[in-house]
Amino acid sequence: MQSEAANTPVSFCIGKISLGPKTPLFLIAGPCVIESEAHATSMAECLAKITGALKVPLIFKASYDKANRSSVSSYRGPGLKEGLRILGNIKKKTGLAILTDVHEVSHVGPAAEVCDVLQIPAFLSRQTDLLVAVGKSGRVANVKKGQFLSPWDIANAAEKVAGTGNEKIILTERGSSFGYQNLIVDMRSFPIMRKLGYPVVFDVTHSVQLPGGEGKSSGGQPEFIEPLARAGTAIGADGLFLEVHDNPAKALSDGTNALALDKLQPMLERILRFAALARELDGGR
Repeated sequence: MQSEAANTPVSFCIGKISLGPKTPLFLIAGPCVIESEAHATSMAECLAKITGALKVPLIFKASYDKANRSSVSSYRGPGLKEGLRILGNIKKKTGLAILTDVHEVSHVGPAAEVCDVLQIPAFLSRQTDLLVAVGKSGRVANVKKGQFLSPWDIANAAEKVAGTGNEKIILTERGSSFGYQNLIVDMRSFPIMRKLGYPVVFDVTHSVQLPGGEGKSSGGQPEFIEPLARAGTAIGADGLFLEVHDNPAKALSDGTNALALDKLQPMLERILRFAALARELDGGR
């Protein structure tokens, strides 16, 4: 296990949201995939209302294409052109910062024209060309730590982005492979990754996923979302990543590990108490 001295923390903005030392807990949230323009817009408006009331900075997330679904027959989304049109409309209507994931270098340019944050999927966190392209786009890069990487190995991915001159980087923990169809979160990951100087996010809902657990789709254990969110926030995560759906049972992707919309506000109210305490104990970060 490697141990390195902490790098100087970086600070940057995503729209009106400031990230860096001494900043409040922020949230990345939305449905896994764009199911329709009406649904994605409704979810963004509901999330904006909830987080606005609690003064939690929000980045809305939704995917235009889920390229790594378990089965070839699984719903992937509306595609690049239509998906970016929808996300662009949501951004104009709500004023929210927007995050989406990119799987191909050719998608980076068009996505960067619309979205504030471009996400590197966990399975692609070692893909040099994709990381470099996102770095060169000038947008914030959210790099998800692969399920196969140790927390200190994510430094190599961050260096590929930072090597383009773009240090607007977020590092996201989403669990590590732990036997068949199971993930586990090592809480040591958060202080280790934070030493790199970049904001660290905890992707809670993907951490309770059971990859391929339903045969041709993933399963999940949503009952563990709040316990893990509490733990990650208490140990020092800068932000939380939550896939949220108004009807998880009917979601077209990742419904088995999504947080039900009606549970978000009461959960956040409890989580914010942990965030305040963590920052107090950490000297305001």
